[in-house]
Amino acid sequence: MKKLFKSLLVTTVCTAISLTTVQAEEIELDRVAVIVDAGVVLESEVKDLLNTIKLQAKKKGQGLPSDKALRVQVIDKLINDSLIMQIGERMGVQVSDAQLDETLTNMAKDEELTLELFRQKIISDGTDYDKYRELVRTEIISGEVSRSSVQRRIYVSPQEVTNLISSMKEQTNNDVDYRLGHILISFPPEPTQDDMNEAKIRADKVIELLKNGSNFAKIAIASSGGTNALEGGDLGWKNINELPTLFSEIIDGEKKGAILGAIRTGLGFSIVKIIDVRGRKILEIEEVKARHILITPSVILSEAKAESMLQGYMDKINAGEADFADLAKEHSEGPTSVSGGDLGWADPNAYDPAFTDALARLKIDEIHKPFRSSFGWHIAQLTGRRTLDATKQMNKKRAYQILFNRKFGLESARWLKELRDDAYVDIFARD
Repeated sequence: MKKLFKSLLVTTVCTAISLTTVQAEEIELDRVAVIVDAGVVLESEVKDLLNTIKLQAKKKGQGLPSDKALRVQVIDKLINDSLIMQIGERMGVQVSDAQLDETLTNMAKDEELTLELFRQKIISDGTDYDKYRELVRTEIISGEVSRSSVQRRIYVSPQEVTNLISSMKEQTNNDVDYRLGHILISFPPEPTQDDMNEAKIRADKVIELLKNGSNFAKIAIASSGGTNALEGGDLGWKNINELPTLFSEIIDGEKKGAILGAIRTGLGFSIVKIIDVRGRKILEIEEVKARHILITPSVILSEAKAESMLQGYMDKINAGEADFADLAKEHSEGPTSVSGGDLGWADPNAYDPAFTDALARLKIDEIHKPFRSSFGWHIAQLTGRRTLDATKQMNKKRAYQILFNRKFGLESARWLKELRDDAYVDIFARD
């Protein structure tokens, strides 16, 4: 059955993407690189991502592995993207052109550019802007699907929170941040003891190369099975409390440049490099107070109807014909409806990214027009902002968020591995 499915899918795709000249000579415009369950990855997608990575590496002055090794990692990412996008399609997660333009506008603002200047910058870097837009759309959907799927798998117990608060009070290196590089030498699905022994040999070889001066980012791109492999394994800056427990235990007291591992986990052997160390900066965080009305589309309530209903509520509120809290109690879905949609004080980054972006654009008491998140359609009103010194505020909420973030990274990797293990994937060799 799989061979029949493969044959039919390849025939269909090739028919759709090839033309015949007047001389009856067939010209191939594109070809299938990988079959991924009910979808495909095209050769053009592989080439586009390869070119993008090469351009970025050139701008950063970063070395890259061989084209063959880089292609393996690129295909691996595109397979993961395809699987997640297929889940997103089944979940009904969509990003409209208007939502996409809002995200791109915010990206442009982060670089202090207008959207048009941002577009010109992308083009001048050698990237097709339309393809870049679609890549951003894919990343937004992928992020929403991942968060929605992984969050329900995570549980943080009250005892874990209490233990972390006690630990933070006792630590002497609370004021230190680390920038880490990570290489994961993955186990195959259902690994045997021989598989694990082979992975350990590979990990030891990688450590030997690194200690002899090999470029960490280059090896990570070529060899790592981690989700950040194409970023050279860079995990960014994190406080020691925000790191996975296994990492925080081995880096404590180590200096910049240290190569540590191999650390065995359920996914494989991890190798960590301390890229840099710094004294922790004073971390001021902004909290927001907001309320919202949520409507979730369904088989009997379309996306357009949900958006239209919320626009109607917003018009009534702005005209003074209705009260936000009353409408939320009557029409909003979810646990906040009983409190008039009130979300209380919260770190805006704890929300769905679309919700975070919406709140960031609002003034106090302003209502945002209907927008889509991974939970459904919302209108949201910002009712307050305040700034807190998070370096001193080690309360339960902060401890819970640290524990959640630790578990989210590990659980995301496990979830993605399960997707891959259960998927039908057929990678075609190039001619």
